[in-house]
Amino acid sequence: MRSLSQVYGLENQFWMGGRLATQLEEISNDPSVLNDGNFWAVLVTFEGEMTFARFGHVQDSNFPESEWSQLPTPWRSSVDRNQYITYVNQIREEIAAGGVYQVNACYEFTNQLAEPIEYLAGLFSELIAKNPAPYAQYLRLPDVEIASASPERLISRIGAQITTSPIKGTIRMEQESFGDKDKAENLMIVDLMRNDFGKICESGSVTVSELFRIEKHPGLSHLVSDVTGSVNAKNTWAEIFAALAPAGSISGAPKSSALRIIATHEKVLRGPYCGAIGWVQGDKAEIAVGIRTFWRTNKDVLHFGTGAGITWSSDASAEWDETRLKADRLLSIAGGGFNDN
Repeated sequence: MRSLSQVYGLENQFWMGGRLATQLEEISNDPSVLNDGNFWAVLVTFEGEMTFARFGHVQDSNFPESEWSQLPTPWRSSVDRNQYITYVNQIREEIAAGGVYQVNACYEFTNQLAEPIEYLAGLFSELIAKNPAPYAQYLRLPDVEIASASPERLISRIGAQITTSPIKGTIRMEQESFGDKDKAENLMIVDLMRNDFGKICESGSVTVSELFRIEKHPGLSHLVSDVTGSVNAKNTWAEIFAALAPAGSISGAPKSSALRIIATHEKVLRGPYCGAIGWVQGDKAEIAVGIRTFWRTNKDVLHFGTGAGITWSSDASAEWDETRLKADRLLSIAGGGFNDN
């Protein structure tokens, strides 16, 4: 039987954190394959669809640079400013009714490409040069391609030790401090992630190792906290993903209520955006939250998502501005422009 590398060629690859994986050997939707100790690229969509890709060759390497020509076609938003403000206010009504405390409200930009682009490797080269991010990664498989500048860790694992670092709070670089709304929202999600970790970690091992750390990124700053724990040896990767994905930072609290509201109001599936993207090798893993991410499932349309966390104290116009702050720099790198709504 021919390997996938022979069937599809050598163009399929994965890169993250200085590790380049090539020679695609297997694609599976079954998380139990992650128990074999091999190197697997991981993609779990926001809606829970799982793709795992086993690569036969992994090496330390810089990303192989490619050229990128800025897009000539404009980006189109799935909602305009007024529609997003309405969505925010609907969430605030849900909060007032007592069923939920925080919801991450998102929307999508799409670019109908004038000409097919063979690969997004050139775009990823631009991202890591102009918008470096700690969890940036590139994934190219037969049916999906992703170029991500994610700043957010969902899972870092070494042996039994596991860490998650939710981001809640975004301000412009020139602003000096985070407000009470940002800190309250961050604390909500930290509590949610502590609860999620409690489902898979040894009793008493879950701790908040750092609260309200400020991380600076190109053009903006984030408020970040760290939650750590020791994974119970009996828990499989399937159980870990069931407990942690989608991340609390891009869903809301309580998570079940937030997901219900999102499913009701967001008419476009998020897909890889807000999903989990990274790698697993035995009891080691590095998996990011799929934000600041471009993706496509065909050659003709490129996608990019953005959003903001909504609480009772949210100002709808300010939340719209935050979604644009997160998107503007990345879309300007890709090119194409868009009309302000």
